[in-house]
Amino acid sequence: MFRKISMAVAATLIMAGTAWADPIEGNWKTQAGSTAAIAGGGGAFSITLKSGKFAGKRIGSFKVSGANKYTGTITDPETDKTYSGKASVSGASLKMSGCVLGGLICRSQTWHKL
Repeated sequence: MFRKISMAVAATLIMAGTAWADPIEGNWKTQAGSTAAIAGGGGAFSITLKSGKFAGKRIGSFKVSGANKYTGTITDPETDKTYSGKASVSGASLKMSGCVLGGLICRSQTWHKL
């Protein structure tokens, strides 16, 4: 009996830990086909490329700005230029945008959760 209760408690805790993860955390497939890992906690997240030509390169930093919305910076790994960025998660899609000139010129991409 005790063993069944312990297993039920352990399963509940594992599921609760998953539920507590922020929707932006995890591995994402970029438009270029690379894998980007987004990790963090406490409202701050970093983006690191895990595969492709620029594997290992940190390309972004975001903070929570609303429900499934984030603001921060994103770096183009090809040019090493950093832009102000926004991101939003909707289901298994992550829309990222980087802007210059106070948002006058922006480029966006949609990434997909792996």
